[in-house]
Amino acid sequence: MEPSSRIIVALDCDNRAAADEIVSRLGDECRFYKVGLELLTAAGPDVVKRLVAQGKQVFLDLKLFEIPNSVAGAVRAAGALGVSMVTVHSMGGVGIMRAAVDAARGFPGLRVLALTVVTSMTDADLADIGVDDAAQQQVLRLARLADKAGCHGVIASPQDVAVLRSVLGAGALIVTPGVALPGESPAEHARPDTPRAAVAGGASHVVVGRTVTRATDPAAAFRDVRADIAS
Repeated sequence: MEPSSRIIVALDCDNRAAADEIVSRLGDECRFYKVGLELLTAAGPDVVKRLVAQGKQVFLDLKLFEIPNSVAGAVRAAGALGVSMVTVHSMGGVGIMRAAVDAARGFPGLRVLALTVVTSMTDADLADIGVDDAAQQQVLRLARLADKAGCHGVIASPQDVAVLRSVLGAGALIVTPGVALPGESPAEHARPDTPRAAVAGGASHVVVGRTVTRATDPAAAFRDVRADIAS
């Protein structure tokens, strides 16, 4: 896969104008954007429609965790918007994930990805909610469950990629938030690594946010990420 196709820029904005400005400044450099709960709540589905109309791919990061019928309805709505990826929370279990996968069948271009363990969570955070295993053990458990449910791939930290690739095989998508260029702060991510390390470990895509979106020159920052992957 060509390096630019692996990079998803997170539009973690609180208004449409800010998102539009980032997309405009990146121009043809970026082909893939993540729209999360903040921007979707602030700007509505039109922001997704606009990106799709511009020929961009959209990763709609909803982290769906509801009863199966509600999850299926949300996935169908995502498919109707023309998005390429949508997320469901693997901790909801096989029933919820299967409902998402079944709902996506009517949209051949839509892939369902299961969130394993949020990249800000530590072993101590998991213990707080009654999970005694270390984060990577929980990631593997949930990834296997997602594979059993028919999900097209998973969301996990860069530090989990290599072992996930060995478990899920070559065909699964593994999308990694929590990447930062060498010397940059990983922000709130507890299990970070570089874009280069994530892809070398087997990630299909990396999600970058502030590295690009808060740069003085977002297009130049995007090229830095691409160069890190290519190296």
